[in-house]
Amino acid sequence: MSGTARKAADRLRAFGTEERARVNRSFFKTGEGGYGHGDRFVGVSVPHVRTVLSEFRELPVPEILKLLQSEVHEERLLALLLLVRRYEGGDGTERKRIFDLYLAQTKWVNNWDLVDASAPGIVGVHLEGRSRRLLRRLAKSGDLWERRIAIVSTLHLIRRNEFEDTLVVAEILLGDEQDLIHKSVGWMLREVGKRDQRALEVFLARHYAAMPRTMLRYAIERFPEARRQAYLRGAI
Repeated sequence: MSGTARKAADRLRAFGTEERARVNRSFFKTGEGGYGHGDRFVGVSVPHVRTVLSEFRELPVPEILKLLQSEVHEERLLALLLLVRRYEGGDGTERKRIFDLYLAQTKWVNNWDLVDASAPGIVGVHLEGRSRRLLRRLAKSGDLWERRIAIVSTLHLIRRNEFEDTLVVAEILLGDEQDLIHKSVGWMLREVGKRDQRALEVFLARHYAAMPRTMLRYAIERFPEARRQAYLRGAI
């Protein structure tokens, strides 16, 4: 099915419930002062978003862009999942087009689930075999979500046993004030540790005393309990 953005949005709404919308508004901190302040939900579960993704997998890119620029969270998620799928199936020209579009539209990739569902599969994959300077630029952005894109994109590189960029970006973000960045950096460090415990330990030896508590907890989550407690007490 190709269709239009409007038809895809209508199909999403057919799965929505007010109860789920209410839960999501709370979960994604849409209230005053929350990181998702003002975001709109129509109450569609991720499995149902993926059902619509399958039905509209041939949606043209201009129509995907309309979904991406929607005020409705689930429409933006659908758009990003469509872009990831389009990127995966594209040739070099199409992949560059999707990559450039994504970076030009980061104002709409504006919640943690949206970043996590799209950044590794577009930015991370595209930087494979290319310069990683973009990650450093994004890590220094004044925009919370661009900073999260910077670190979460490296998940694809970690899976290829390439850790340097994760560690560089993590170092840039050590002093970040946002808890969502603390969590994402700790998560990526933990992923590094799953594949190379020594690389993580070296990074921690240099930085653990300055790491925000949440970041450190996430990073050492898989450590033996005694060693984890030693890090938390600063007794390493």
